[in-house]
Amino acid sequence: MFLMGPLRQLKKMCDKTRALATTLMITCLVLTLCAAFWWKNFGLALLFVILQILSFAWYSLSYIPFVREAILKLVSVCIK
Repeated sequence: MFLMGPLRQLKKMCDKTRALATTLMITCLVLTLCAAFWWKNFGLALLFVILQILSFAWYSLSYIPFVREAILKLVSVCIK
């Protein structure tokens, strides 16, 4: 955000390739806060923090060309 400015960053966050990761990241952020402060459930808060970190990593990898496709291919090979 510091390199390109907040408006350009928001436009890139809503891009077709990053929309799912952005939505998941923001949803997990809200659910983490709800689980920690409202529901007071540590296990659920920890789960949402882990999901938030994973979605942020997936979002960050979208800026490196062909990395997400390579990771998906690696996971599919490891599962078979």
